[in-house]
Amino acid sequence: MIPFKDDNPTSRFPLITIALITINTAVFIFQTLYPGSFKHSVFAYGAIPHNLLTFNTVQPIHPLMTVFTSMFMHGGLLHLASNMLYLWIFGNNIEDKLGYVKFVLFYILCGIGAAYSHSLSDPSSMAPMIGASGAVAGVLGAYLILYPQARVHTLIFLGFFIQIVKLPSFIVIGFWIIIQFINGIVSKGVASQGGIAWFAHIGGFVIGIVLIIVMSGSRKKHYY
Repeated sequence: MIPFKDDNPTSRFPLITIALITINTAVFIFQTLYPGSFKHSVFAYGAIPHNLLTFNTVQPIHPLMTVFTSMFMHGGLLHLASNMLYLWIFGNNIEDKLGYVKFVLFYILCGIGAAYSHSLSDPSSMAPMIGASGAVAGVLGAYLILYPQARVHTLIFLGFFIQIVKLPSFIVIGFWIIIQFINGIVSKGVASQGGIAWFAHIGGFVIGIVLIIVMSGSRKKHYY
């Protein structure tokens, strides 16, 4: 199930959404050109749970700063593309609802919450966490609250066949968060060896729900 657009018009030009996509892309290019190697950039500026919780300063910058740098870094082109696709589909509506300044604050707070959610789930880990997934998960949480019935154009894979269907966002996003919970639970039963930070996604999603209720000033849901 891969969403690629929604039928949810906006009245505000998505300046911040476009800026975030541009910054994430620029940072990824920087990673590919980083002196030493791509991997060195990840260990230098990724959010390492052990360092973040103990303030261990073995990285070039203070661990607290890696919370911010990590949310603009990605592990590969597919990682970047998938996060930016979700941000493009759902971010413009949250930006439209909150306005430019509030949306920036919302996005950053979701990213911070995601980093700490992952760190608290695996506090001894020395594997760096990178990616916009946590902040984007917050956007999905907010979208679910505000626009549960908005129609999302989605690719459904049925063996060798691909079907395009319009599904309510609560189905698309609901399916996504269920997968995160299942994988998060399963991941706790195996030795930590790096990989996807499932609890960053879950934490960002929950924080996004809380923040949109507080920041939008209303619990009213909008239907399209």
